[in-house]
Order: sequence, then structure tokens, then C-alpha cells
Amino acid sequence: MLTLLLLAGFSFSSSKAQGSLAEEEQVKAVVQKLFQGLKERDPEALNAVFADHALLETVQTHQGDTTVKREVVKDFINSIGVIPVEMEIEEKLLGFEVKIDGALAAVWTPYQFYINGKLAHCGVNSLQLVKSGGEWQIVYLIDTRRKEGC
Repeated sequence: MLTLLLLAGFSFSSSKAQGSLAEEEQVKAVVQKLFQGLKERDPEALNAVFADHALLETVQTHQGDTTVKREVVKDFINSIGVIPVEMEIEEKLLGFEVKIDGALAAVWTPYQFYINGKLAHCGVNSLQLVKSGGEWQIVYLIDTRRKEGC
């Protein structure tokens, strides 16, 4: 009887873990689509990953003073569209840490940002996603950007 209960408990936790892994992969796919859309300068791909009310912020430190700069998502997407064609941009994600609770996901991704193959800066992206209507969307993104320690 005890063996049966243990097996039933293991089976339940395994199926729950598999569900979590599938959700984690879906969340990662949205984040990867964001950075692929950035690289390809694809406004439709970028627009698709953000919720209508999404917030976009950057932590800035200048002469020891730290501030947070907010950017309108639509302005960010439009700014990507005007980058000169000859300028190659790529944000390489160095890893993913994903936490999910129901319809809420948090993602932490260290990155390096390259312009024309040259390292321009590095930092960390922290994203919050919400699953609504069966789809994960980014509702908040904040990042750091630094030139040293990359």
C-alpha cells in the first residue's frame, strides 16, 4: 500500500514537472522571439510578444547615481525600425532562469549586446510575462546596461 502511494505521488509530481517544463519552454520561446525580432528588425515579431499595456525600463548609472528610464514600447519598436540596414545588431542571451506560478512567469537573462560583431555592452534582462488567452506575453521588461565587466 505504501509503495502504491509513493508511486502515485511520484507520478503526480512527474506529470506536474513535465507540464512546468512545457510552460517554461513556451516562456523561453517568447523571450527568444523578442530578441530574434530585434536582430531582424521585425516590428510585427516585436509587437507580438508585448502585451498592450507593457512597460519597458532600463536601469542607468551615471557618475554613481542610479536612475530608471522608462520607454514606451511602441517607441522602442519604432526605433528598431530606423536602425541603418548596414548596422548589424544582436543581443546574445547567455542563459535563462525561469520561474512560473500559474499564469505568471519571471525570466532572468544575462546578455551581451553586439553592434557589427563588436561587443557594445552587457547586462541582465528581467522580464515578467503573463499568460492570457492561452498565450504568454511580456508585460514588463527592465534591463541593466554596462560597458565594464563584460
